[in-house]
Amino acid sequence: MADQKPIKRFVFLLLDDFSQLPLSCAVETLRHANRFSEHNIYDWVLAGEGGETATASNTIKFALDMGLTDTKRDDVVVVCGGLNIRKNTTQPVINWLRKEARKGIPIGGICTATYTLAKAGLLDGKRCTIHWENLDSFEEEFPEVDLQKTVFTTQGNRFTAAGGVSPIDLMLSIISKDISQDAANWVADQMIYNSARTEKDGQRLSIPTRIGVRHPKLANVIKMMEENIEEPVSPSILAQDVGMSTRQLERLFRRYLDRSPKRYYMELRLQKARNLLMQTDMSVINVALACGFTSPSHFSKCYRAQYDTTPYRERGTQVGEA
Repeated sequence: MADQKPIKRFVFLLLDDFSQLPLSCAVETLRHANRFSEHNIYDWVLAGEGGETATASNTIKFALDMGLTDTKRDDVVVVCGGLNIRKNTTQPVINWLRKEARKGIPIGGICTATYTLAKAGLLDGKRCTIHWENLDSFEEEFPEVDLQKTVFTTQGNRFTAAGGVSPIDLMLSIISKDISQDAANWVADQMIYNSARTEKDGQRLSIPTRIGVRHPKLANVIKMMEENIEEPVSPSILAQDVGMSTRQLERLFRRYLDRSPKRYYMELRLQKARNLLMQTDMSVINVALACGFTSPSHFSKCYRAQYDTTPYRERGTQVGEA
C-alpha cells in the first residue's frame, strides 16, 4: 500500500536529562501501529531547546530535528522529562509551550515533564500524573492540579504518563481510539506486552507485593500510614482499626518487617521529607510540618539518624529527580 499522509505527527520535546526508556516506549508503540496499518498513521520528530542535541539521563546524546519552532495543525506535543526537571524547565520552554497551547493542539508530558506542563499553567484544574517518586513534591507545589497516582491520564487535549513503560499504556489507549482496539491489541502482542493498563491502574506494586508479605491486616496498616504522613496516627489506633491489640501489631511488624510499627512509620515520614527537600524549594520547617514533625530540632535529629546528614545539608546536595 502506498504511503499516505500521517494523521498525526508527534513532536517529542526532549528536556536535558530526560529518561530514554519512556521516549523509546512511546515511539516504538507508534511504530508498530504503522506496521499494523501498513502505512504511516503516525510520524514523529525530536525537538529541543537549541535545536541541535539533547542529552538523556544515561548520557546518550540525541540529534534533534527541530528547535522551539512552530508546530503544525495536526501535531501532538509530548514533553519528555527525567532528572533535574526544575532546572531543565527553562523559561524558553515554558514560553514555547504556552504559545503552542494557545493553538489548541494536544500537549502532554511523560515522566517528570508533568512538572513542566504544570509550571507553564497548562494543567490547572486538570487530571494528571507524575512518577511516584515526585508525587509528594508535585502535590505541595501545585495544589490547583488534580493529581492522580495512576500510570497515565487523559483529559481534553492534555495527557500525562508517569514514566518507565507507562507511555506504552498511554499510546495503546490513543491507538485504540485513532485506529481500533484490534490495532492496540496487535501492537501489544508485537511488543510482548500482555498487561496493558488503563487510566485507573496505579503505578506501584500492591503493598503486599512491595513488602513481600501477604498479610491483609499488615497491608491495611501500612496503607493507613502512607495516607497519614502529615498527621501521624498512633500505633494503638492503627491496631484498633484493624481489629488487634497494640502488642499484636508490634509482633506482626517484628515478624515480617524486622522493625517496630513506630520505626517503620518514621522511615516513611523521613523518606517523604527527603523527597521534598530534594525536589522542592519548601523551607526545612515546612518540610518538617508536612511530614508530621512539630519540632524542627526533633526532625533534624531523626533525619540525621536515618541519613547521616542534616536536612539543611541534604538540601544542598540536590541530586535531582527520578
